[in-house]
Amino acid sequence: MLSLLLRDNIRNITPYSTARDDCKAKMDIYLDANENPYPNGVNRYPSPHQPKLKEMLSVLKHVPAENIFIGNGSDEPIDLIFRLFCPPGESSMVQIVPTYGMYSVAAAINDVRVIDAPLDGNFALDAAAVLSKVEKDTKAIFLCSPNNPSGNLLDRGQILRILDNFDGIVVVDEAYIDFADGESFITQLGKYPRLVVLQTMSKAWGMAGLRIGLAIADKFIVDVMSRIKYPYNVSVLNQSKAEELLSDPLAAADKVAEIKSERNRLATALSDMEPVVRVYPSDANFLLVRFRDKSEVFARLLQAGIIVRDRSSAYGCDGCLRITVGTPEENDRVISVISGKPVGKGQIPADGNPDKEKDPDGGGKPDRRASCFRKTGETAVSVRVDLDNFHKPVIATGLGFFNHMLEQIGYHGGIGLDIICFGDLSTDDHHSVEDVAIALGDCLKEALGDKSGIGRYGFCLPMDEAEAMVLLDLGGRTDFLWDVTLHEPKVGDVSSQMFRHFFKSLSEHLNCNLHIKATGENDHHIVEGIFKAFARALKSAVKQEQQGGVIPSSKGWL
Repeated sequence: MLSLLLRDNIRNITPYSTARDDCKAKMDIYLDANENPYPNGVNRYPSPHQPKLKEMLSVLKHVPAENIFIGNGSDEPIDLIFRLFCPPGESSMVQIVPTYGMYSVAAAINDVRVIDAPLDGNFALDAAAVLSKVEKDTKAIFLCSPNNPSGNLLDRGQILRILDNFDGIVVVDEAYIDFADGESFITQLGKYPRLVVLQTMSKAWGMAGLRIGLAIADKFIVDVMSRIKYPYNVSVLNQSKAEELLSDPLAAADKVAEIKSERNRLATALSDMEPVVRVYPSDANFLLVRFRDKSEVFARLLQAGIIVRDRSSAYGCDGCLRITVGTPEENDRVISVISGKPVGKGQIPADGNPDKEKDPDGGGKPDRRASCFRKTGETAVSVRVDLDNFHKPVIATGLGFFNHMLEQIGYHGGIGLDIICFGDLSTDDHHSVEDVAIALGDCLKEALGDKSGIGRYGFCLPMDEAEAMVLLDLGGRTDFLWDVTLHEPKVGDVSSQMFRHFFKSLSEHLNCNLHIKATGENDHHIVEGIFKAFARALKSAVKQEQQGGVIPSSKGWL
């Protein structure tokens, strides 16, 4: 049991109870917390439990809000892990080296002995080597993946081996996971209750100044962290600004994509330079680079007004500088200073290949992509559509079954589709489902443009014992028919009546004829059949025919 891993004094502690804990109901007059009564935007204490911010993060991370602890940066949960599980003066922790320096600092503050487990010459993780360092008093193992300062994602199988063979707390710090292609260890929380995953809003989300760090873990661990943290650890201003920046996550995703592209460009450019010995592979937003004379390069960059991090004193990092990936213009300056040659804008493409064809499509086709952001009093919805290039759908609405259905539009429609919705689900699902439909319809309409050359029509589809027929006409008329009977009040976590409303709203904003008929015994199969049939109809209808420039019609062409 997790409670047995706690320090005795923590297990029995009585937490401080704030005024907002004692009274959670909304009041007209607050005279319980000795606050200044005159409003100025910050005269009231913030929520000690950050419910709105946790709800938004729950949607993005696909984990229940009860599994999320929000700290003052990731440093707070790091410190709390030692306070929870490591009796001072009589426990140790194991950390890989080189790694993030705050683990050992927090351990020293809490009088916990640090045991180093070196990575190999390529900074790869060896589970057996880490486990061999575990001693009788070892309470926690810290693994940073992608690792800092090496930048590499640690081998997933090796981390799982540590989780399977260590009885204490295993911390996987994923501060840089948004820049990696690997899967987060959040997905393993159900299997490993002793796992704590750290993430942050500082890097990919651009909120370093807000100090928003996350510990995502078993509810028991999150509850105990919440009991012993300082009561008001995240300010009103920090919470509200974080909520604002999270509301349009696809904008942040664009910046992450550019940083990853620039990382590859910078790595390629540096690898060809005479002063460089090696550029280590990176899954983060920085590069660890070994130089022949790191002091000379560091001084040259400093003279040019560019500061990077000297990591040569870290284990295995002799002669290394850590270079954060900047804007394209900043990276050009770094390349120019280190190479000693001027670099013109656009001279080195993002993939590092100056001979690459500049028109990736090669056919001069119009770009059938669109992005829409819709914000109301109840929801904030971001939608991105690419009608000609499929990628794995990114869907997050806070409604598991709805997510699954929307994914079908991407997979079976063969389109790129991203949908993020933050809604008032504590009330009901109405606004979330409706506003996603509206935003998706607007986005598809924008991506279609003048609809030149599209197939226009389409689709029938069997789904186990159910069957669905979706008739779609993108010619510009708007009519909606719904001939579907669902037997239960809810399908998954979505009200049954909302599926009709979803497709009706979608048809109105896409300006299309949409007729849907479906029968079956299982509501799940009926609804899934409808979404798949709609996706197939959409795929057929948006496909561009050879004629180009026109829409097929019995009248000739529209």
